[in-house]
Amino acid sequence: MEPAKRLLRSDSVRRVLCWIIHLYIRLVYACVRWTVEGADIPHRLRREGRPFILAFWHGRLLMIPMAWQRLAPMHMLISGHRDGRIIADAVRYFDVDSIAGSSNAGGSGALRAMVRHVRRGDCVGITPDGPNGPAMRATSGIVAAARLAGAPIVPVTYATRYRRILATWDRFHLPFPFGRGIYLWGEPIAVPETLDEAGLESWRRIVEERMIQQTAEADRRVGCEATAPGTLGREDLRALRRAAPGESR
Repeated sequence: MEPAKRLLRSDSVRRVLCWIIHLYIRLVYACVRWTVEGADIPHRLRREGRPFILAFWHGRLLMIPMAWQRLAPMHMLISGHRDGRIIADAVRYFDVDSIAGSSNAGGSGALRAMVRHVRRGDCVGITPDGPNGPAMRATSGIVAAARLAGAPIVPVTYATRYRRILATWDRFHLPFPFGRGIYLWGEPIAVPETLDEAGLESWRRIVEERMIQQTAEADRRVGCEATAPGTLGREDLRALRRAAPGESR
């Protein structure tokens, strides 16, 4: 086992790491000149007493708690693997609870838990391309959740002028302090209550296309090149990297 993985198995190390991550989020938020567009959308829905499903790409997850600003009780769907536990512990500093599971597990307990939270008036956050990717490629789980809960999907994204797009499966956007930043909220996507398989796929594509366009627009607004959707999932990328040394010999 790699030394880094062994360290992350330690509860004390993970707690310190989560504390550092939450401090970094606050630092970036304080030091970047942020513009927020469309914030009236979630506020209007909450004034009307309507819960919704917040959708954001896995690679744009880091700064989402600062966009949310404790607007309402939030439960974020986060996978149960090691990386997911770190994220869950870090966002807890922002009063965001977690639901262990995956957006591609159509009939799972996670889906039932999401629907239960939404029906009682809370909001749920989902990364439609998580936890395995490819980056910015939505699964149908988010559409199934919206249909069953009878709640709209509200996409949100962010971009910063100074950043690094990591060579990870999700093309993680690591923001740096200073410069400009933007949050973009999208119009609610209302999924019909009755959908066959073709309809499920059609609405999945609608969600995916809107979120890709929204993220590209955020990148453009801060003067950066748009991040393209990925073609490899988590395991495929790992396999490719494991094979690369052998191919070079």
